[in-house]
Amino acid sequence: VQLQASGGGLVQAGGSLRLSCTYSGRTFSTYAMGWFRQAPGKERESVAAITWRGSDTYYSDSVKGRFTISRDHAKNTVYLQMNSLKPEDTAVYYCAAAPSIAQAMGARAGIKSWGQGTQVTVFQ
Repeated sequence: VQLQASGGGLVQAGGSLRLSCTYSGRTFSTYAMGWFRQAPGKERESVAAITWRGSDTYYSDSVKGRFTISRDHAKNTVYLQMNSLKPEDTAVYYCAAAPSIAQAMGARAGIKSWGQGTQVTVFQ
């Protein structure tokens, strides 16, 4: 059972990127999914999370209103649409799978699997 993240890149401030995380294995279709990021010299932080139904979402204050998390069960994929990007959004972004949204947003321990990370670099 694996998570495969993609979609990172180099973008100018104010631009947009869409990250994708494709998961394999039937179990993950019933899992909540989350996106985390880690900038150089900083701890990994939660960015967004979504329930397995897609009915509830969570966003950190730093990205609320700019990022949107969604999922497509038919494609076994979770997306993170990132708009109005800022240089401080520069980080390696990781997707994660967990049984509950509380775990997928890092509020509780219990991440079951991590993607490999995709680099997002935002320049002025």
